[in-house]
Amino acid sequence: MKKLFLFIFFFGILATGFCQPKSNSFEEIDGLQQIQKRKVIIFIHTDWCQFCQRMKQTTFKNSGITESLNSDFYFVDFNAEEKKDITFNNKVFKFVPSGNNVGVHELALQLGTINNQIVYPVLCVLNEKNEIILQYNHYLRPKDFKFLLEKLKE
Repeated sequence: MKKLFLFIFFFGILATGFCQPKSNSFEEIDGLQQIQKRKVIIFIHTDWCQFCQRMKQTTFKNSGITESLNSDFYFVDFNAEEKKDITFNNKVFKFVPSGNNVGVHELALQLGTINNQIVYPVLCVLNEKNEIILQYNHYLRPKDFKFLLEKLKE
C-alpha cells in the first residue's frame, strides 16, 4: 500500500511538470522566426504579484492552453525584475534599479507599459516581425485565455 501511495504521489508530481508551456528566451525568438513564422506571446510578471502567480498555477497549467502555446506560438515567460541584459530585435535591454535591490527591466517597460504605466500581469503579443499587436494587463482565467488564443490563430 505504501508503494502504491508513493507511486501515485511521484506520478502526480511528474504529470504536473509536463503540463506547462515551453518557454523560449528572447534571444531564441529571432532564430525561431527564421525557421517558422509565429506570433510571440510574452507573459510579463513578478514574483510578488499574486495574480501573476495565480495565472501560473491555473491558466498556464491548463493542458489545452499549453498545447496551443507549444504548437501555434512562441511563448516567453518573462520576470519583469530580471537582472541580466537581454538582446532582442538587435537591441540590448538592461535592468534599471530604482532602489536597494529593486527595479524593473527595460524590456518589461518596453513591452508592458500601457497608458504610461505597467500593471502586472501583462500579456504582450508580437506579430511575426516582433511588433506589438496586443497588450493586456489583467488576470486571465483559462477559459478567457483559450478564447484569446483562438482569436490570435485566425
